[in-house]
Amino acid sequence: MASNAATNEAFWRFLLGRLLIAALTLLAVSFMIYGLIELMPGDYAERELFRKYSGTGVTITQTEIDQVRAQLGLDRPFLVRYGEWLWHVMTRFDFGPAFRVETSVNALIGDKFLYTFVLVLGAMVFSYLIAIPVGIWVATRKSGWADGVVTLISYLGLALPNFAIALVLLMLNAFVFNLDVTGLVSQEFRGQPFSLAKFLDFLGHAYIPLLVLGWSTTAFQLQTMRGLMKDEMGKLYVTAAQARGLSGWPMLIKYPARHAVMPIVSTIGFDFSPLTNCPLSPRFWC
Repeated sequence: MASNAATNEAFWRFLLGRLLIAALTLLAVSFMIYGLIELMPGDYAERELFRKYSGTGVTITQTEIDQVRAQLGLDRPFLVRYGEWLWHVMTRFDFGPAFRVETSVNALIGDKFLYTFVLVLGAMVFSYLIAIPVGIWVATRKSGWADGVVTLISYLGLALPNFAIALVLLMLNAFVFNLDVTGLVSQEFRGQPFSLAKFLDFLGHAYIPLLVLGWSTTAFQLQTMRGLMKDEMGKLYVTAAQARGLSGWPMLIKYPARHAVMPIVSTIGFDFSPLTNCPLSPRFWC
């Protein structure tokens, strides 16, 4: 009991330490980005007036710039503005206005979040549903053809850039199958509130980014699963299970696959990050 309590205490101490480090990292990154923007010449007040009066021949005076700067709160000290922004984020999850598009940052994030979440989650499910069972199957094959085919597909997935795969799929769908490939929803649903009909239409367009986002992840995890399974298949506990009469998929799932899949499960976070940062992620498709 004492050892269990000590283990639990160590776990919570480790978890809280990691959360504290993550919070401090986010704080440092936000401060640096805020500071870099502050160091750039000019500010949004000047850019806003330039955008508004560009090509009109109107002369912008320093008084007008100062007035806009005061209206936007840009005349206050840097640390005051950063502290107010940080306080609103922490207390109200309000990231403030997005000046360039004249809306709130929350609206921009919320507009794309659902599509991003569904596509990234779908790409990961697609990858693991293929990589894990196929990797197990290939690792148990005696013939070399299956191993060669999987190796070829895996190397193609790792070597071909995502944008090239996306362009090929877009051209096939547009010129061969004559399908609408512009965006994640059809034209009639753009700008409309979310509904079941819009979600079903989204699913009909989502297969291209799902394939593009999922292929490279599938290729990497397929190779990983195959290598781990081959390593586990040669261990003594598998030989002992076979000696007791266990064979086939029940034996594979119960013993070597359970051990082989753990390193893959532990790296889900590493697969999640590239998918959300990919230039073909949903925020670029909508």
